[in-house]
Amino acid sequence: MNRGRLLDMGTNDATMNMAIDEAILRLADVPTLRLYRWCPSAISLGYFQSLEDEVDQGACEKMGIDVVRRISGGGAVFHGAEGEITYSVVVAEGFLEVTEDVPASYERLCGGVINALQLLGMDARFQGINDVVVGDKKISGSAQTRRYGKILQHGTVLLDVDIERMFRVLRISEEKLSDKEIKKAEERVTSIRKEVGVVSSQRVAHALARGFEEALGIELIPGSLEEEERALARTIRGKYGSDEWNGMR
Repeated sequence: MNRGRLLDMGTNDATMNMAIDEAILRLADVPTLRLYRWCPSAISLGYFQSLEDEVDQGACEKMGIDVVRRISGGGAVFHGAEGEITYSVVVAEGFLEVTEDVPASYERLCGGVINALQLLGMDARFQGINDVVVGDKKISGSAQTRRYGKILQHGTVLLDVDIERMFRVLRISEEKLSDKEIKKAEERVTSIRKEVGVVSSQRVAHALARGFEEALGIELIPGSLEEEERALARTIRGKYGSDEWNGMR
Protein backbone atom coordinates (compact mmCIF):
# COMPACT_ATOMS: atom_id res chain seq x y z
CA MET A 1 0.00 0.00 0.00
CA ASN A 2 1.21 3.51 -0.81
CA ARG A 3 2.11 5.73 2.09
CA GLY A 4 1.29 9.37 2.67
CA ARG A 5 1.82 11.98 5.34
CA LEU A 6 -0.62 13.18 8.00
CA LEU A 7 -0.14 16.67 9.45
CA ASP A 8 -2.51 16.83 12.37
CA MET A 9 -4.48 19.68 13.97
CA GLY A 10 -2.31 22.76 13.75
CA THR A 11 -3.88 26.15 14.58
CA ASN A 12 -2.68 29.31 12.85
CA ASP A 13 -3.92 32.66 11.66
CA ALA A 14 -5.29 32.99 8.14
CA THR A 15 -2.07 34.15 6.48
CA MET A 16 -0.02 31.25 7.82
CA ASN A 17 -2.71 28.67 7.08
CA MET A 18 -2.78 29.69 3.43
CA ALA A 19 1.03 29.97 3.24
CA ILE A 20 1.45 26.44 4.63
CA ASP A 21 -1.06 25.04 2.12
CA GLU A 22 0.85 26.67 -0.74
CA ALA A 23 4.21 25.46 0.59
CA ILE A 24 2.94 21.88 0.76
CA LEU A 25 1.51 22.17 -2.75
CA ARG A 26 4.83 23.37 -4.11
CA LEU A 27 7.19 21.04 -2.24
CA ALA A 28 5.46 17.85 -1.03
CA ASP A 29 6.73 14.68 -2.69
CA VAL A 30 4.19 12.29 -1.09
CA PRO A 31 0.40 12.51 -0.72
CA THR A 32 -0.23 14.80 2.25
CA LEU A 33 -3.32 15.35 4.38
CA ARG A 34 -3.21 18.39 6.65
CA LEU A 35 -5.87 19.08 9.29
CA TYR A 36 -6.00 22.52 10.82
CA ARG A 37 -7.97 25.25 12.56
CA TRP A 38 -8.08 29.05 12.50
CA CYS A 39 -7.32 31.54 15.26
CA PRO A 40 -8.70 34.14 15.04
CA SER A 41 -11.77 33.33 12.96
CA ALA A 42 -11.39 34.30 9.31
CA ILE A 43 -12.98 34.67 5.92
CA SER A 44 -11.16 33.04 3.02
CA LEU A 45 -11.97 34.53 -0.35
CA GLY A 46 -11.90 32.52 -3.58
CA TYR A 47 -9.04 33.43 -5.95
CA PHE A 48 -11.33 34.99 -8.54
CA GLN A 49 -13.64 36.90 -6.19
CA SER A 50 -13.83 40.62 -5.48
CA LEU A 51 -12.89 41.55 -1.90
CA GLU A 52 -15.06 44.66 -2.07
CA ASP A 53 -18.10 42.78 -3.34
CA GLU A 54 -17.90 39.80 -0.99
CA VAL A 55 -16.63 41.00 2.40
CA ASP A 56 -17.72 43.67 4.86
CA GLN A 57 -14.23 44.70 5.89
CA GLY A 58 -15.45 47.14 8.53
CA ALA A 59 -17.46 44.43 10.27
CA CYS A 60 -14.49 42.05 10.13
CA GLU A 61 -12.24 44.65 11.73
CA LYS A 62 -14.73 45.33 14.53
CA MET A 63 -15.20 41.61 15.21
CA GLY A 64 -11.51 40.70 14.99
CA ILE A 65 -11.96 38.46 11.95
CA ASP A 66 -9.11 37.97 9.49
CA VAL A 67 -9.60 38.14 5.72
CA VAL A 68 -7.39 36.25 3.26
CA ARG A 69 -7.51 35.28 -0.42
CA ARG A 70 -6.98 31.60 -1.27
CA ILE A 71 -5.07 30.31 -4.27
CA SER A 72 -8.07 28.06 -4.98
CA GLY A 73 -11.32 29.08 -6.62
CA GLY A 74 -14.81 28.89 -5.19
CA GLY A 75 -16.72 31.25 -2.94
CA ALA A 76 -16.07 33.18 0.25
CA VAL A 77 -16.03 30.97 3.36
CA PHE A 78 -16.34 31.92 7.03
CA HIS A 79 -13.99 29.86 9.20
CA GLY A 80 -15.04 29.92 12.85
CA ALA A 81 -12.21 29.42 15.35
CA GLU A 82 -14.28 26.86 17.25
CA GLY A 83 -16.72 25.86 14.54
CA GLU A 84 -14.78 23.73 12.08
CA ILE A 85 -11.84 21.61 11.12
CA THR A 86 -10.30 22.45 7.77
CA TYR A 87 -8.58 19.80 5.70
CA SER A 88 -6.16 20.17 2.83
CA VAL A 89 -5.02 17.27 0.73
CA VAL A 90 -2.20 17.40 -1.83
CA VAL A 91 -1.56 14.65 -4.36
CA ALA A 92 0.37 14.45 -7.62
CA GLU A 93 -1.90 14.96 -10.63
CA GLY A 94 -1.15 11.43 -11.80
CA PHE A 95 -2.15 9.92 -8.45
CA LEU A 96 -5.88 10.00 -9.19
CA GLU A 97 -7.24 7.90 -12.02
CA VAL A 98 -9.84 10.64 -12.57
CA THR A 99 -7.41 13.57 -12.62
CA GLU A 100 -8.57 14.90 -15.99
CA ASP A 101 -12.22 14.91 -14.90
CA VAL A 102 -12.43 17.78 -12.39
CA PRO A 103 -15.90 16.92 -11.00
CA ALA A 104 -14.85 13.29 -10.58
CA SER A 105 -11.66 14.34 -8.80
CA TYR A 106 -13.73 16.41 -6.37
CA GLU A 107 -15.94 13.42 -5.70
CA ARG A 108 -12.96 11.12 -5.14
CA LEU A 109 -11.26 13.50 -2.72
CA CYS A 110 -14.50 14.41 -0.93
CA GLY A 111 -14.85 10.69 -0.33
CA GLY A 112 -12.44 11.16 2.56
CA VAL A 113 -14.87 13.53 4.27
CA ILE A 114 -17.85 11.29 3.51
CA ASN A 115 -16.08 8.25 4.98
CA ALA A 116 -15.18 10.25 8.10
CA LEU A 117 -18.73 11.45 8.68
CA GLN A 118 -20.05 7.93 8.22
CA LEU A 119 -17.58 6.72 10.85
CA LEU A 120 -19.08 9.36 13.16
CA GLY A 121 -22.61 8.08 12.53
CA MET A 122 -23.89 10.34 9.76
CA ASP A 123 -25.39 9.37 6.41
CA ALA A 124 -23.22 11.68 4.29
CA ARG A 125 -23.06 11.86 0.51
CA PHE A 126 -21.54 13.92 -2.30
CA GLN A 127 -23.73 16.56 -3.96
CA GLY A 128 -23.29 19.06 -6.76
CA ILE A 129 -19.76 19.98 -7.75
CA ASN A 130 -17.91 20.07 -4.44
CA ASP A 131 -20.28 19.72 -1.46
CA VAL A 132 -20.87 17.02 1.12
CA VAL A 133 -24.37 16.86 2.61
CA VAL A 134 -26.14 15.03 5.40
CA GLY A 135 -29.74 14.58 4.39
CA ASP A 136 -30.29 17.63 2.22
CA LYS A 137 -28.12 19.97 4.31
CA LYS A 138 -24.56 21.04 3.52
CA ILE A 139 -21.91 20.12 6.09
CA SER A 140 -18.73 20.51 4.03
CA GLY A 141 -17.59 22.48 0.99
CA SER A 142 -14.29 22.29 -0.87
CA ALA A 143 -12.15 24.14 -3.42
CA GLN A 144 -9.30 23.05 -5.70
CA THR A 145 -6.29 24.38 -7.51
CA ARG A 146 -3.86 22.57 -9.81
CA ARG A 147 -0.29 23.81 -9.96
CA TYR A 148 3.26 22.45 -9.89
CA GLY A 149 2.04 19.10 -11.24
CA LYS A 150 -0.16 18.57 -8.18
CA ILE A 151 -3.74 19.00 -6.97
CA LEU A 152 -4.54 20.89 -3.79
CA GLN A 153 -8.05 20.47 -2.44
CA HIS A 154 -9.00 22.10 0.83
CA GLY A 155 -12.34 22.40 2.55
CA THR A 156 -14.35 22.75 5.71
CA VAL A 157 -15.94 20.22 8.02
CA LEU A 158 -18.45 21.99 10.26
CA LEU A 159 -18.35 21.11 13.95
CA ASP A 160 -20.91 23.83 14.69
CA VAL A 161 -22.36 26.72 12.70
CA ASP A 162 -23.22 30.35 13.45
CA ILE A 163 -25.11 31.63 10.42
CA GLU A 164 -25.91 35.02 11.94
CA ARG A 165 -22.24 35.80 12.64
CA MET A 166 -21.28 34.65 9.15
CA PHE A 167 -23.91 36.91 7.59
CA ARG A 168 -22.57 39.89 9.54
CA VAL A 169 -19.17 39.77 7.88
CA LEU A 170 -20.09 38.77 4.33
CA ARG A 171 -21.74 41.22 1.94
CA ILE A 172 -25.33 40.16 2.53
CA SER A 173 -28.37 42.32 1.78
CA GLU A 174 -30.32 43.79 4.70
CA GLU A 175 -33.25 41.60 3.65
CA LYS A 176 -31.16 38.46 4.08
CA LEU A 177 -30.08 39.61 7.53
CA SER A 178 -33.65 39.31 8.75
CA ASP A 179 -34.52 36.59 11.27
CA LYS A 180 -36.62 34.87 8.62
CA GLU A 181 -33.77 34.68 6.10
CA ILE A 182 -31.26 33.58 8.74
CA LYS A 183 -33.63 30.77 9.72
CA LYS A 184 -33.91 29.73 6.05
CA ALA A 185 -30.13 29.61 5.75
CA GLU A 186 -29.86 27.58 8.96
CA GLU A 187 -32.24 25.06 7.42
CA ARG A 188 -29.85 24.54 4.48
CA VAL A 189 -26.71 23.99 6.54
CA THR A 190 -25.91 21.48 9.26
CA SER A 191 -22.99 20.54 11.49
CA ILE A 192 -21.65 17.55 13.39
CA ARG A 193 -23.12 18.98 16.58
CA LYS A 194 -26.58 19.30 15.01
CA GLU A 195 -26.47 15.77 13.66
CA VAL A 196 -24.89 13.69 16.44
CA GLY A 197 -24.13 16.06 19.32
CA VAL A 198 -20.79 17.36 20.57
CA VAL A 199 -17.83 15.40 19.19
CA SER A 200 -14.26 16.31 20.15
CA SER A 201 -12.05 17.80 17.46
CA GLN A 202 -9.54 15.00 18.11
CA ARG A 203 -12.15 12.34 17.34
CA VAL A 204 -13.17 14.16 14.14
CA ALA A 205 -9.52 14.45 13.11
CA HIS A 206 -9.00 10.72 13.67
CA ALA A 207 -12.08 9.95 11.56
CA LEU A 208 -10.83 12.23 8.76
CA ALA A 209 -7.47 10.51 8.71
CA ARG A 210 -9.12 7.09 8.45
CA GLY A 211 -11.60 8.41 5.89
CA PHE A 212 -8.91 9.72 3.56
CA GLU A 213 -6.87 6.56 3.92
CA GLU A 214 -9.84 4.60 2.64
CA ALA A 215 -10.74 7.09 -0.11
CA LEU A 216 -7.19 7.28 -1.47
CA GLY A 217 -6.06 3.73 -0.74
CA ILE A 218 -3.02 4.87 1.23
CA GLU A 219 -1.60 4.58 4.74
CA LEU A 220 -1.16 7.98 6.36
CA ILE A 221 1.89 8.22 8.60
CA PRO A 222 1.85 11.01 11.23
CA GLY A 223 4.54 13.54 10.43
CA SER A 224 5.44 17.19 10.40
CA LEU A 225 6.33 19.86 7.90
CA GLU A 226 9.77 19.55 6.38
CA GLU A 227 12.10 22.45 7.23
CA GLU A 228 12.05 23.55 3.58
CA GLU A 229 8.25 23.73 3.72
CA ARG A 230 8.37 25.73 6.96
CA ALA A 231 10.89 28.15 5.48
CA LEU A 232 8.85 28.64 2.31
CA ALA A 233 5.66 29.22 4.33
CA ARG A 234 7.42 31.89 6.37
CA THR A 235 8.70 33.50 3.18
CA ILE A 236 5.34 33.65 1.36
CA ARG A 237 3.21 34.43 4.41
CA GLY A 238 3.60 38.15 3.76
CA LYS A 239 1.88 37.78 0.40
CA TYR A 240 -1.27 36.51 2.08
CA GLY A 241 -1.32 39.49 4.43
CA SER A 242 -0.78 42.09 1.72
CA ASP A 243 -3.37 44.48 0.32
CA GLU A 244 -1.97 43.75 -3.14
CA TRP A 245 -2.87 40.06 -2.88
CA ASN A 246 -6.12 40.27 -0.94
CA GLY A 247 -7.44 43.28 -2.86
CA MET A 248 -6.29 42.16 -6.30
CA ARG A 249 -9.87 41.92 -7.63
